[in-house]
Amino acid sequence: MFLDCNCFSIKSATTKGVRILYLMVFLCLQTREAIATESAEHPKSAWVCEQTLKFIEQSRGREIKPAMIIHDRDGKYTKEFTETMQQSGIKTNPLPIASPNLNGRCERFIETIKLECLAKFIIFGKQHLDHLVSEFTTYYNMCRSHTARDHLPPIREIPNEEVEKLSPDEVQVISHIGGLVKSFERNAA
Repeated sequence: MFLDCNCFSIKSATTKGVRILYLMVFLCLQTREAIATESAEHPKSAWVCEQTLKFIEQSRGREIKPAMIIHDRDGKYTKEFTETMQQSGIKTNPLPIASPNLNGRCERFIETIKLECLAKFIIFGKQHLDHLVSEFTTYYNMCRSHTARDHLPPIREIPNEEVEKLSPDEVQVISHIGGLVKSFERNAA
């Protein structure tokens, strides 16, 4: 399994004024599953290594293990980051300098989470941001359709049988992220 990895920042209102919080995202290139980390105000190499270890722990029980992580040349991806990955049997592939298009899928996820979720809120601190990101990532992985996956969410198997058509009264609307995003499911029989 190949993954993209990238960091992004969001402004947050706190009692000490506006602060910039940083998050890290791991995106599986095959399934488009996204794993977002907790935010931090001052990310350093130690924070990146800590978040990487949490990601590795999350991916331990999976059938297909991460084989390679693609990342940009941000200063946060230090020798310790590479060593942390290598100790877990994961290769790292730093991208060439000034080539954001090579990390396009991860950049697109970051744009998606910012436009569809975070831009619609005034974020009040780390806990609020972490909650919003967790909720959106769950929605993104379990409900949001992806064209590259034949309109299925990342964490769902492709069905073998033909999909049957439903009438409108057989469909239930489910709200996510406080009603900001809606998905549709079949009513129970």
